[in-house]
Amino acid sequence: MAITFDSALGIHQHAVEARVKRAEVLANNLANADTPGFKARDLDFQAMMQKAQEQVSGFQMDKTHDAHMDTSVSASESDLMYRVPHQPSVDGNTVDAQQEQTRFMRNAMDFQASFQFLNSKFSGLTKAIKGE
Repeated sequence: MAITFDSALGIHQHAVEARVKRAEVLANNLANADTPGFKARDLDFQAMMQKAQEQVSGFQMDKTHDAHMDTSVSASESDLMYRVPHQPSVDGNTVDAQQEQTRFMRNAMDFQASFQFLNSKFSGLTKAIKGE
């Protein structure tokens, strides 16, 4: 019986990918903290994980005809949401730099945890292959 990476690694590889994408979005928010009219955005991590879980479990929707809508897991513009500011800026910018830094650091810690889970999966596979 062949083992695929999807079945061996589970949801962890998708969690790392989602954390990387969220880090990019949060870094973009921080980079545009002083840009007039810039609207802060974020990803819904829970929704991304739900889509990934459906893909891993095999219960996702399949596209059986060319006219059907695409229901792929990849993060796209539709996965990005606008953030509602606590205190709107006069110039229309919705980035709160301190809040974004907090979210970025939290995401970095969550990325590290997800990466450690993924690393432990690979360590377990390596031990199984070596027969340890």
